[in-house]
Formats: sequence, structure tokens, C-alpha cells
Amino acid sequence: MRTCCYGGVLTSIHLPYLFMKITFVLPNLSLTGGMRVLSIYTELLQKRGHQIFIVSTPVAQPTWLQQLRSLLRGRGWQSAPKTQKSHFDKVDVEIRVLETYRPITDLDVPDADIIMATWWETAEWVAKLSPSKGTKVYFLQHYEAFDYIPKGRVEATWRLPMHKIAVAQWLADIARNEYGDLSVSLVPPTVDTKQFYDPHSRSKQPRGKQLVPTVGMYYTTTPWKGCDIALKAFSIAAKKIPNLCLVAFGGGGDTPAPNVLPEGTEYNKEPAQDQLKEFYSKCDAWLFASRSEGFGLPIIEAMACGTPVIGTPAGAAPELLAGGGGILVKPEDPEDMAKAIEQICQLSDAEWRAMSETALETVINYTWEDATNLFEAALYAALERQAQLTNKTYN
Repeated sequence: MRTCCYGGVLTSIHLPYLFMKITFVLPNLSLTGGMRVLSIYTELLQKRGHQIFIVSTPVAQPTWLQQLRSLLRGRGWQSAPKTQKSHFDKVDVEIRVLETYRPITDLDVPDADIIMATWWETAEWVAKLSPSKGTKVYFLQHYEAFDYIPKGRVEATWRLPMHKIAVAQWLADIARNEYGDLSVSLVPPTVDTKQFYDPHSRSKQPRGKQLVPTVGMYYTTTPWKGCDIALKAFSIAAKKIPNLCLVAFGGGGDTPAPNVLPEGTEYNKEPAQDQLKEFYSKCDAWLFASRSEGFGLPIIEAMACGTPVIGTPAGAAPELLAGGGGILVKPEDPEDMAKAIEQICQLSDAEWRAMSETALETVINYTWEDATNLFEAALYAALERQAQLTNKTYN
């Protein structure tokens, strides 16, 4: 018997063993926030004695439409790399990347205790696997109801008889209220404060407001990330704050077209992971303008660096900003975001430091060990639920 703290309640789970064999089915290996979370869980679960196996599809090749757009924009024919950087690069774990993009089958994965889908399409694949591949779990990191994704298929995956683990309350609410799933485990991610912190905090002169008012943002061409909202808000605010500066970084696949970013923007196309704290820490506020978001890791990354966040109510932003470590603004409203930029830039140094401290306090009391406790307990709960459904008895 093992006792776990699950959802704030101590739960005794009867299992024949302490350790699990777990397979994560990934859509790809990349530097996305979702992959960061799974790589951290992989590392910590393995330290606890669990055995993890990763299976993934290869890097997607550009479609004909993407090639055509690239040619029309003068960027030439795109050659897709055979591999790409991933948060799993530094994790000692067994990984199998398929030879081509196709559904994952029984032949691709070992027998295990748990097999976890991490994206709606992988959920379709996992649903068809044999019971020997493990109890089926669905890790809900977003509700992919986008125009370019078949909504009916996405909805069908949420109805699958898998134990769900949601990264944010709004996802758990959708599972319960729209799909009638009452056994969803809420397991929010957190932030590694050894990677994300204010470098000034370790010196004799802690950071205050910037000498030149500065805000930051993540740049991407993905529409639902809302970069157009953030850039418009910056443009409005800059008319009242003439020396306002913008710091931005992006992913390797997104290069801003000419004149998209304001003149004088400090932009880094693809900084190393250990450099990200430098960008967050250069700012008086971080702009989080997403139209839709599963959780919103940049919010807690910025907060861990002591940077207040100006955010739209996407993902976990309403809960994270409720305590005063930033300002929640109206969705699709650049003017409201611009007012928040002005508000933070007008704070006294003491007032800004107080908001900065609140932002930091919001994230430092919930560690990755805490999150892994919840994640591990959710997996045990999935096993127990499956045992009850199949009338198995563990002795």
C-alpha cells in the first residue's frame, strides 16, 4: 500500500509494486512549453524509480501550402531539418522516434503500466492500443478547438474512457461540465527557480524599475498567441511613454517580417534556455496576450524572475494574477493592455518592487517536486480506477 496526497486528500492506493513503467506518446520532440513540462516529469519520475519510455513522430515536413507561402514571401524553398532541439535532449531516457509521421501502434511501444496521450491526435492512437500497453491516460495541456484542427475529432478524444490529467482549472472544468468526466486530476505545472530567477537578486544591489521603461513579449506568428494584440498595445503606450522599449524573443521557426517589430526592439530569434531569465529580468512587465492558452508557462517564468505580468484571461492567468503580481486585462483589447503598461511604468520604485515581490511569492511556494507528487498520484489513481473498472484485485 502507498499513501499519496491527491488533490489535497490523503489516498491509500493498493498496488503490487511501488514503481511504474510509463510510456509518453508525444506528437514531436521540441522546445514547446508542453514538452518542457513532460521532460521535467520524466526526469523526476525516473529519479523516484519509475521507468519511462518516450515514443514520438519525426519532425514534420513543410506542406505544399507552407512551401508556396515561403516562396511568395521571398524566403525560398524550406528544407526541414531531420532533427530539432528538444527539452528531452538533456534527459537520460529511452526515446524512439518513428521513421515517418504515422499513427503509433502496438509494435512501437513496450508493455507498460501507464500509456499517456499528450495531444488530441496521440489520444486517437493510444485509444486503439492493446490493454497490455498500459492503463490509458490523457494529459490535457490545451483544448485544441482551433479553426485549422478538426473540432469533431478533438471533441471525440475528450469523450474517450481515459483518466484525464489537466494542467489548468479551465481544462478540468471543460472535461467535467461539457463531457461529464468527474474524475479529472488537476495537476498544474510550476517553474524551475534554478533556471528562472532574477540575476540581480543574487547581487548586493537587487533590481528595481528599469532606468528606461521596458516591457517584453514572446514573438510568434501563431495567431492564438496574440502577438498582434501585444504589439498594438505597445504602440499605443509608446505614444504616452516616448522612451518605452520592447524586448522580445522567439522560437527558431518564427522570423519577424520587416517592420513587424517596433524600431529599436531588442530581439533574439532563439536564445538558449539558460538565457531566458536575462530577457524576463530586463523588463518592468511581461506582456502575455494569448487568445487561448492551455496554461501559460511564460507567466510563471516571468514571475519567477520577479517581473510582473500584464495578461489576458487565457490559461491560468486569472488565478496566477489574482494575487497582485501583475494586471489582468480584457481579451482582444490592446487599449486596456496599453493602460496597464502605463500603470506599471508610472509606479514608484517602491511600488514596483512590491508588485515584483508579489509576483515572485506567487510561484516559489509550489515546486516541481510538489507537482510531481500530484502527477504521480494521478497516475496511481488511473491504475486504481482501471482496476475497479475491470474488477481486478491487487493483493
